[in-house]
Amino acid sequence: MNVLLQAAPGGSMGGMGGTLLMMVAIFAVFYFFMIRPQQKKQKDLQKSREAMKSGDKVVTSGGIHGRIREVGDTWFLVEVADGVKLKFEKGSVYASSADVAQTN
Repeated sequence: MNVLLQAAPGGSMGGMGGTLLMMVAIFAVFYFFMIRPQQKKQKDLQKSREAMKSGDKVVTSGGIHGRIREVGDTWFLVEVADGVKLKFEKGSVYASSADVAQTN
């Protein structure tokens, strides 16, 4: 006994609509759970870098600990030891966790 399944008229259009709806749902999930939180984190990091001032303890992306001695438009002059100052781009400097823990 052979049974043939026949597609209902307009069935291919309903499948496309369902697929499109699923793609939109997947994009929404990615946006709200991955893209949006990352953008918020970047904004907060930018604000914290703009708030840094001379005397703040910092850690560079390379792991160098120091204290800000001078602030430029795009750089920080960081003292890493007595009399040893290094210039870093603002994008590679983060607030020291030890300094943040003391202020909270």
